[in-house]
Parts: sequence; structure tokens; C-alpha cells
Amino acid sequence: MPLTRIPTATYRLQLNKDFRLADAVKILDYLKKLGISDVYVSPILASRKGSRHGYDVTDPTRLNPELGTEEEFEIFQNELQKRGMGLLFDIVPNHMAANMENAWWTDVLENGTESAYAAYFDIDWHPASRSLDGKILLPVLGRPFGEVLDSGELRLTYQDGRFYFQYFDSLFPVAPRSYHGILNRRIRRLKETLGEDSTVYQEYAGILASFSNLANADRRSGETAADRRLRFEGTRDRLWRLVKTNAEIAAFLEDNLRELNGKPNDPASLSDLQRLLAEQNYKLVYWQNINESINYRRFFTIADLVGVRVEDPVVFEAMHGHLLRLISRGPFTGLRIDHIDGLRDPYAYLTKLQERLTSPEAAPGSSLSYLIVEKILARDEFLPTDWPVAGTTGYDYLNQANGIQVNPEGAARIEQIYSAFVGRQQKFADVLYQKKKLVMSTLLGVEMRSLGRQIAELATQDRYARELPRQQMIDVLTEVTACLPVYRTYIRNMEIPEHSRKYIGEALEEAPRRAPHLEPACFDFVREVLLLENRPHVLPDQREARLAFVMRWQQLTVPIVAKGMEDTALYVYHPLLSLNEVGGDPEPSKASTREGFFSFLETRRQHWLHTMNATATHDTKRSEGVRARINVLSEMPDEWQAHLELWAKQNARHKEEVDRRPVPDRAEEYFLYQTLLGVCPLDREPCENLVARLQAYLVKATREAMVHTRWTRPNQKHEDALQHFVARILSPEAEDFLHDFQPFQRKIAYYGMVNSLSQLLLKITSPGVPDFFQGSELWDLRLVDPDNRGPVDFDRRISTLEKIEQKQATDPQNLLPDLVGRWHTGCIKLFLMQKAIRFRGQNAALFEAGDFLPLEVAGARSQNIISFTRRHNGTQVLIAVPRWLLQLADPSSHRPEADWKDTALLLPSGSPSNWTSVVSGEAFAASDHANKKALPADSLFRNFPVALLSATD
Repeated sequence: MPLTRIPTATYRLQLNKDFRLADAVKILDYLKKLGISDVYVSPILASRKGSRHGYDVTDPTRLNPELGTEEEFEIFQNELQKRGMGLLFDIVPNHMAANMENAWWTDVLENGTESAYAAYFDIDWHPASRSLDGKILLPVLGRPFGEVLDSGELRLTYQDGRFYFQYFDSLFPVAPRSYHGILNRRIRRLKETLGEDSTVYQEYAGILASFSNLANADRRSGETAADRRLRFEGTRDRLWRLVKTNAEIAAFLEDNLRELNGKPNDPASLSDLQRLLAEQNYKLVYWQNINESINYRRFFTIADLVGVRVEDPVVFEAMHGHLLRLISRGPFTGLRIDHIDGLRDPYAYLTKLQERLTSPEAAPGSSLSYLIVEKILARDEFLPTDWPVAGTTGYDYLNQANGIQVNPEGAARIEQIYSAFVGRQQKFADVLYQKKKLVMSTLLGVEMRSLGRQIAELATQDRYARELPRQQMIDVLTEVTACLPVYRTYIRNMEIPEHSRKYIGEALEEAPRRAPHLEPACFDFVREVLLLENRPHVLPDQREARLAFVMRWQQLTVPIVAKGMEDTALYVYHPLLSLNEVGGDPEPSKASTREGFFSFLETRRQHWLHTMNATATHDTKRSEGVRARINVLSEMPDEWQAHLELWAKQNARHKEEVDRRPVPDRAEEYFLYQTLLGVCPLDREPCENLVARLQAYLVKATREAMVHTRWTRPNQKHEDALQHFVARILSPEAEDFLHDFQPFQRKIAYYGMVNSLSQLLLKITSPGVPDFFQGSELWDLRLVDPDNRGPVDFDRRISTLEKIEQKQATDPQNLLPDLVGRWHTGCIKLFLMQKAIRFRGQNAALFEAGDFLPLEVAGARSQNIISFTRRHNGTQVLIAVPRWLLQLADPSSHRPEADWKDTALLLPSGSPSNWTSVVSGEAFAASDHANKKALPADSLFRNFPVALLSATD
């Protein structure tokens, strides 16, 4: 089905209080000059104050005021429209912020199951823990509850007409049923003070009686929760008016609160406060106990992001109504759907969303909106073909394009070097399996225990499984989950999709091999449940219960893989850090091949032509420039080993001992050196800013690894020693290390530059839509968030582009030599990006509908080129980029000329003979090579590192 609008190239902007809609308007001319067709913005709906990303939405019914006003948003839309540019919105249907800025969440905390929003959030109101029946566990305390209460940090307050429990800056609403108990304290004294017949006392007594009726309301009376809510709010307002207008009532209330709050370190005086806390619809606990009994679905393991039940039609409308109104007012290309795998039924959600985006007047079969899903695909996994989307955000492309720069022979040596240096032999599959099991027993332990109870209950309902060992059943589910090779499957009814059957089947085959001690009959039952192989004796309600279990299990496998792989295993196993990316495989020997890359692109052309080609996002582990540099190590494994071993000797004196172990350990040290090679500045010595960035990054990385320290149990001594080590090896006292490191790093940086340009041109010309993360048009040497969430110097980029255009107009013959000679400035990347994107925009049909044909490369260096053509209706373009250039040069030189020998691109029969460089305007004529037209590599790459040629015959 056709799309309403297809982007030529998208540019991601991170909006926040320091880069608002008005700031985005100021750079639209620059983006238009670059050739960007569509601006792609981070979430724009109201989120937590100061949010740097917008994924912690607090109110989906209004624009985020920190980004601008409705009028400023309309101006932004109008300015885009004037330039013929489109707009992609990033939306967050899976979760919201779980804090007091979220009025829906606050209402649920106040009113519990009677809240109008109780069904909006994915809460288990009746968990296994009886103490949480009808309550929500809130892991917000900085230390155990008893210590917090004794210290006086948790107090009852009265603010703006409401009672709250205050814990530092956090407020938690008091339940309506508790108001009477608070207000009725010392009532006789008030009666004596004011007099029973006084107007003020009579009003207070009336308010008290109303709260008493609410606290003891008979649910069978026919009064609805909404009616009780109205009565409560009216009575609460009466109290607030009375307090504001009568000093004696205000003083009486203040005395009540003082008495209730007790005295710090006087346990007996705090009993009433504890009883009052026990009446609430929530239970406040120490944050480190979160994984014991939390009873709402989180975004991964983040307690202050609560899952939303967007599968409920009422919730869907509440979450999307305002956004849809904004969309209807201006230029709209499509939506990027965050964390699609978190939803209960992604297909149903996407179908509903497309329906709501289509105007009521539209005829059946009308064009679809451009929807992109944030979906992490495993190797050889494909997006379900029935989803009404254009594709993914492009992590699959990122890993394929990155992998072809890894030399397979060098990669094998890199693995050996890594194993020898860290002192252990590992397979990543084993590490991942272990880390997923660790996550299931710790970070997501409560969720797994809940699923375990559910599958055990399903077994008790089955006549053939009722006597199977309960604990073994739970253990089998854990093993199968740990062996699932993808993030999740997509079972939504009794018809099992083939891809889901395949992946669950693989897990069921692998799990018994890893856990042969478990009962085979338990594996058989888990198979029956997960694949809905319902035998005749299984009753209809049991079948529905099994389906509900599978759909919940599918939601949980996502954070298990994400935390087990992205946030743990990738920080534990890292022979070549450039491969440790979201959706990637960190075993160097499994990096993509040229033939595999071409096959991947052809599949994209046939099935997902408008999916995104990304090389950097706000969530990547490393920027594209950092990965491009580290890839170079696969071309020089022996040299890498020599430097690695030397640096370890030189820097041994800078280590500290913690618990009788040197810090960093060998794996952490290896990780740090590769990171340094990737991020060190191009044009200056390591500086204080770099030290601070690396220190923060190393602490995050080691906590994620969960070996010596972790987020839930920080090992401060280990982390301090790590930071000291970073500071020392980048200071003058490590002169011997820096003397050896810096020349090697400059060499890596040069070849990394070529890799970056190759990657850039491939992204723009491959099947798919090229996507650019803000700031990446110059050298981008950032790490994972928060390092990559910093401000972008757009003034510098605008000025740089203007200088390039001015030189092109006044001194074109010296432009390319100048760009190549000063490659370290990043101008060369910006220049290539503009040239290639604008060419793509001018030839949209060629890239949207043209075929894709890999070119044969002949000669001694045939493996060192990636080349293909795109053809459509007589228009033809040729793309050629080098790889593994270190093999082609004198290794003693840092900026050598490549010796291509007799290497040439062989053109298909019927190809044009004459070509013109889109980059330089240089003409190229095909020569004869074994009775075929050919373009010699040495001429293609003589004046510029990559080639983009347009046929001129």
C-alpha cells in the first residue's frame, strides 16, 4: 500500500528546555541546505521537568511547555511547510512517568482501584504478597522504611487543600478514607475552644461528617466511584476554604499534624503515622528492595516509568487524542513508535493507529502514514510482514553496515588476543545466557516469579500436568526464556505465526541441552503452553488463560533480553567494542560479510524499501565515528596486541587495590583502551573534559556489567579506583603511555575517517531512508547516554557549511585537496553528506524505485571495495567505497597512499562508458578489462576517499 509521504533523508532533533521549538526553527534553512527532507523530533508531549529526552511523559493531553507554546509549535509547523519539509513525531505509547507530575498516576495513588485512571496503568492489584493487595509498591525511599520513619524524613503535610506524605521533595497523596481520622483527632478540644454552637465549629463538624460518610460508604448503595469522588472533592474544597479563612482551624490542623508526625528517634510517637501510612493505596519501601515485590509493569527495570495499557480503547484515545489534533494542523510525515515490543499486542496497536491517522473520508486502500517502529531485530530476523509500517529505526542496517568494515582474519586474532589478555575463554552465547538468567533472578525477579506461579497454576488445571514438580516447571520456563534467540515473539491468538513458532522452537531445543537435569515432561508442558498446542481435554477457558499467559510472557522477554544483553553482556564480553551495539553480535568472527550485506540490502529493496538506514541514534552505545575507528583494529591485530601489552605494563603502577584485586581488572582495562582509541580528540591532547567524560562512562559501564559493582549495590571503592586510574593515565605522570598511545591513536583516527566516509555514502545510497542523528554531520566521538545527549554547536556547523559553499563557488579546483588535507576538521564529512543527500533528493525515483546491483570487483585488492549501482528508467548511479585500507599501504606511514594495483570495478553488460563524479565533477571513462567495461580503482579513489558517480552516456 502506498505511503502519504516518503522522506528523502531525516534528521533527528533532541528537543528539551535548552533546545526548544524556536531554536529548531532557526536551523531549518541549514537542514534544508543539507538536503534534509524531514525533521524527526523527540517526544513533544508534556514530560518531567528538565527531561533531556521526553520519554518520561507526564501528560499526553498537552504540549511540553519547556519546548514551547502551542503558538510556537504552529510556527514550527508553518516554517517546515514553507520549505516543503515534513515532520516525524516520536511517540511513547508504552509507558509514562510514575511521579507526582503525572496527574493520572497521582490520582491512582490517591484513590487506588476506585481511581478513574486505575485501568490506565498495568498494575497487578492482587499480587502474591497479601500486604500489597489493592496497593502499589513504591520503591522511593533512600534507606529502609524504619530508618526513614525514625529520622523524621517522612512527614504528613497539608498543602493547597490536600493532605500529603512528604519525603524530601516528593509528595504522596493521602487517600480520601484517611481524611476523617486526621481531622477527628482532638475534636473535643476544638469543640471546647470554639463552642459547639459556633458557625465555624458547625462547618467543621459538617465537613468531618461528610468525610466519615465517605470512609464508611456502602458500595452496595448504588453510588458510583465517580459520585463518591465528586463528594470527596467538594468536601475537600470546603475544608480548604475554612482553613484559609479561620486561623483557629488552621492552628488546630497544624497541631494535629505535629502530633501525628511524632518526634524523630522516638518510635512510640511514630506509631500513629505508621498506621496512617498503612491505610494508603501504596506502600513506600527502600528502593533497593524494588525487585522483591514491585507490582506494576515497568519500562525495563526503571521504577519511575510505569507501563500503560494502551490496548484499552479508552486509554488509547487518552494517550493519542492531543497528538492527533496537533498532527491534523500541519505538515505531517509520520510517527516513530518507541518501544513497540513493550505493548501487549503490537499488531493491533499499529492497525488502530493507522486507522486513526487516516481521515474518515478516505476510501479503502488509501495511502498509509509513514510509521517507523523502534524494533531491535536479531541477526536473520525480519519484521512481521503484516505490520502496517514502513520499517524500523534502523539498528539492523547499522550493524550490517558496521560489520563489513571488520576484517574477518583480523577479527579471529582479536578474539584470541582478548581471551589471552583477560584470562578466560568465552562464547558470547554463553555469556548472554548467564546474564539473562542473572537478570531474571535479580532485576526482574518479581516478574519471573509471577509468571512462574501462573504457569504452575496452568499445570494444576491440566489433568496430565497437575503432578509435575512445581519448582521444576518454573525452572524450565526460566531456561526456555533464557534461550529465546530474539527479543520477543508475536502470538496474539490461537494461530501461531511461523516466525514465533520458529524462535520458540529453537529455545525449546536449546534449553534441555543447557539444563538436562530438568524433567522432560516439564519441557513438554511448557511447549504446549507457549505454542498453544491445546489437546482436546483443554477447556475453552483454560485455552484463553494460556493465551493470556503467553501474551504477558512475550512482554517480559523484552526487558530480559534488553537488560541481559544490551545493558549487561555487552559490557562483559568485548573483544572489539565497535560490534557491541544495540542489536549487534559482539563476536568478531560473526561480523557481516560483503555478500551478506548485499543480500541484506536486496531484501530491504524488495520488502522494506522505506525503512530507516541509521548509523547513530540517541540510544546507540557509541557514535558512528567511534565505531569506525575501533573497526580499524581488526586490520592490525598484531600491532594492537603489542600496544595493548605495553600499555598494561606501563600503567600497572597507576592501579589501586580494592579487596586485594587490582583496579581496573584486565577486562575493564581492555575496555578502556579501546574506548580511548575511539573517543580521543583529533586536534589536541587529552583534556580535562575527556577525563571527566571517561570517568563517568567507566562507572556506568562497570555498573551495567554487574561484575564488581552495580546500580543497586554500588561498590564505591572500586568505582573511585577506576576514576583515579583514568585520571592518572591521561595526566603528565603517564608520559610513557601517552608517548606510545598518541601516535597509534592518530593512525587509527585517519583510517577511521575513511571508514566513516564509506559508511556515510553507503547509508545515503542504500535501499532505505538515511537517518541522521543531530550533530553527526561533523566528526562525532560520543559515547552512550548521557554523553550523546549534550548540546550541538549548530552555529559551527552552519558556518562550516557556508565556508564550504563559498570555497566551492570561488576556488573549486582547490576544494577537494583542502578538504582531504584538513580531514581532521570534519569538513570533508559535511561536504560529502550534503553532496550525496542533495543528489538523492534530486533523483528520488532512482533511489525509491531503482534496482540494486552489486558490482564485481577484479584484481589484487578485490576484497577491499564495496560497490553497487542503482538504476531506474535510464538513470544510473555507481557507488564505490574502500575498506581495510591499512592492507594497501606502507604501515610505517600514518597517511599513506593506497596501492590499488590492478583492482577495477567490472561494469555489467550494457552499462554506460562515461561517468561523472557527483562529488568533484571529475569525468571517468570505462576502460577494457578482459572484454568487460571497467573503472580502475586507483583513478576512482585518487582525489577523494569514496566515489559517487552518475552515468552521463
